[in-house]
Amino acid sequence: MKKFHPLSEGTYLLVMNKIILALVLLFAFRSFAQSPTEKLSYHLIKVDEKGLILPWYSADPSEAYDHIVRIVWDFWYTMRRDPNGLPYYMNHQVWTKDQDDHRGIGGDQIAMAMSSWRLLYQYLGDERLVNNIRFMADYYLTHSLTPVDSKWPNIPYPYNTFGYSGIYDGDMILGKDFAQPDKAGSFGIELVNLYKMTGNKGYLSAAVNIANTLAEKTIEGDQDNSPLPFRVNAITGKTGSIREGLKNELKYSYTSNWTGTLQLFNALDEVGIGNREQYRKSFQMILSWMKTYPAKINKWGPFFEDVGEWSDTQINAVTFACFILENPQYFEKGDKQARSILDWVYQELGNDKWKNLGAKVVNEQTDYRVPGNSHTARQGAAELLYALKTGDDQSKSTGIRQLNWATYMVKEDGESTYPNNETWMTDGYGDFVRHYLRAISYYPELSPADQNHLVSSTSVVKKLIYSKEQIKYETFDSKSTETLRLISRPKEIKSGDTKLIESDKEDVGEYWNWQPLDKGGILKISHQNTGKIVLIF
Repeated sequence: MKKFHPLSEGTYLLVMNKIILALVLLFAFRSFAQSPTEKLSYHLIKVDEKGLILPWYSADPSEAYDHIVRIVWDFWYTMRRDPNGLPYYMNHQVWTKDQDDHRGIGGDQIAMAMSSWRLLYQYLGDERLVNNIRFMADYYLTHSLTPVDSKWPNIPYPYNTFGYSGIYDGDMILGKDFAQPDKAGSFGIELVNLYKMTGNKGYLSAAVNIANTLAEKTIEGDQDNSPLPFRVNAITGKTGSIREGLKNELKYSYTSNWTGTLQLFNALDEVGIGNREQYRKSFQMILSWMKTYPAKINKWGPFFEDVGEWSDTQINAVTFACFILENPQYFEKGDKQARSILDWVYQELGNDKWKNLGAKVVNEQTDYRVPGNSHTARQGAAELLYALKTGDDQSKSTGIRQLNWATYMVKEDGESTYPNNETWMTDGYGDFVRHYLRAISYYPELSPADQNHLVSSTSVVKKLIYSKEQIKYETFDSKSTETLRLISRPKEIKSGDTKLIESDKEDVGEYWNWQPLDKGGILKISHQNTGKIVLIF
């Protein structure tokens, strides 16, 4: 019979200390627990005490989102060059580590990257971002435009039919001479933004040429034909189909991806250049059609050029939902219309695989029902915009978990991969980073408390310099409002030579307002007479 030997006092205390330490560690990590068996893309899934998904990098979304956008940009910027001397992303739409993918670029690849890097510049103030935007725009403008004597002149071709030619001359499926007018509109608005950043009127002139062609070609449209076609032969003006004569042929006369074009017409009208009367007329024709057809019957149509069947896409739907929320002046019941579109996405493209984690993941499109990183991130940013406009806390929680889910697609080195293990230059980069930056602009507390960032501006930011003693920036418009997430309250703020007053009233003209948080705070600046602002700490 074994005898029981009581623990000595020293041994007892040692055991008890280990137990207490274990309990403390267990409690400390409850809010950043992880499932040891379930992996999502590159990372083990991490959840909070309620079992809801957290970002993989940090339990704090502000730290995680900041980390994600930085490493994704670094991966893009340091990407290898191809045999023709161009960066990989100027020739291909899918990244492969050991060999070059045979496919050319995505239809909106350049415009998407310009969009994301512009927003990232105002967040980081890194001049490399501006240089990269200018490089892409300069090269694309000099190697992609349709002939001036063609039926559809001065708009960019979306695809390089010969991979290393360095020339964009057609469409991925239909081949040489076919263009995608919706992608021209998206590129056009980014050219206007780039003009505002740099002052280079060449970008503005190119945007005007694109807008002139799109405005001239705009028609009324109906249930089967959008005001501008999805694909068109720029030389002949023919809008055909991929399977001529077949019963269920996919006609290329319909898409609803016209938000960029609407923004282009508006932007040029505001700058006061081009055929403004025609822009206004075409704007109203397209907007009326969007309200009458896609927004009512949820016929959103194609976006991606590599799909040969009819497909309703999430990007078309949600991009317009955000346009509704950001432009209430055009819609009588905009909040309800936007909510209806967002709900349609869940009904038609919702993916319940991660429902137990609180993540309402969405699929890319009806003809490719695969959960998307950029698509779920877009949905998340849209939910946050809806929450901002309506005060819906549930939408805010939903949006954050969607953004959390999408972080798992990013590897430690910044490779950002679609859940099917393909690293797309669109979905993982240009059409990914911007959704996190938009989310941060809606809720500045989603940026880190220990960093200074300009998170939103009603004008394009031309110049931005961060330092310990001060922050200096300049906006294109003299009259503008900015929001910054700051480590500490500034001592003084100047608009040009004028010292701004601190006020919590928005009707005083030029002012600034400080909202303290647990750490640091949120600063709002409103100025009217100059875009040159200095914050002194």
